[in-house]
Amino acid sequence: MGLLDELLGGQGAAGNAGNGSNGGGLGSALGGGGLMAVAAALLSKAGGVGGLVSMLQQHGLGGAAQSWVGTGENQPVAPDQLSQALQGGGLGNLVQEAAAKMGTSPDELMAKLSGVLPQAVDHLTPQGQVPEQPSGGFDTSALSGLAGKVFG
Repeated sequence: MGLLDELLGGQGAAGNAGNGSNGGGLGSALGGGGLMAVAAALLSKAGGVGGLVSMLQQHGLGGAAQSWVGTGENQPVAPDQLSQALQGGGLGNLVQEAAAKMGTSPDELMAKLSGVLPQAVDHLTPQGQVPEQPSGGFDTSALSGLAGKVFG
């Protein structure tokens, strides 16, 4: 089972339709938990907050990414810009896989992620500084509780 499967509870939207279960909320199609799971997977695959910010800087979204880290307002990012940056950074397959597991299109997923990812990075950088990457990799539990703030 891959990281995305683990975060989505091993079930996509289709896997949830017949059994009344949603894998703890993480597998619901475009639900808050599912989006946070995808954001966590992107952060993990990018090498944490620093890796994601660096990748976005390399692909033309440096100003927006820095605003998410900083303590001021988060600059918005267009879904197509974010999609191009993630594709360029080698994370396009993860987006495609997540969209398939959630029973939605990559474009719709990117529309949602373009709102969630800035908040996730902002949440992980409360002091306006990129945290040091732990030796064991990105701790996906660092995003726990954010879904309630964003979607609650």
